[in-house]
Amino acid sequence: MQDLSSIERRSARIKLLLMDCDGVLTDGRLWLLDDGDEQKSFNVRDGLGLDLWHSAGLKSGIISGRNSSALERRAHGLGVAYLRQGSNNKIDDFEELLGLAGVNENEVAFVGDDLNDIPLMMRSELAVAVADAAEETRAGAHYVTQAAGGSGAIREVVELILKAQGRWSDVTEKYLNAVGTRQ
Repeated sequence: MQDLSSIERRSARIKLLLMDCDGVLTDGRLWLLDDGDEQKSFNVRDGLGLDLWHSAGLKSGIISGRNSSALERRAHGLGVAYLRQGSNNKIDDFEELLGLAGVNENEVAFVGDDLNDIPLMMRSELAVAVADAAEETRAGAHYVTQAAGGSGAIREVVELILKAQGRWSDVTEKYLNAVGTRQ
């Protein structure tokens, strides 16, 4: 069982949300195209979650071992501040992004799904694994999402952190107030 008070304390300090792509923002499946490119499937709930994150004045980034024009388009469309693709050394990229964002390890959350994400999770204040992550990855996480990768896990993490920071009602106000205007 996860210690929710510890997770809330950790979440309250987060200023930068970093994540892997394949298996986190997607369900991990790839469609390889004849032209050498690939397609991925992204969940719109994760997109709204990142929009809410950014509207709270916080930054996000993606560190992926693969190169993908689909990811580049998605990250740009969502306003993701930092994108590192084709990463041969995720730790170096992680350190670089912390420097660019002006934060330290005590102010970052990292969301991963597989073994190569564990070193970044271990260096993060809030280590998150998606529900369908590798067993070792889940074991190394402070928090394991209920949602699987590509099925709203990032939205779940955003909500968890913003609620712990007392920002959730502020960023959702425009949606909730629209409901009250309907007769």
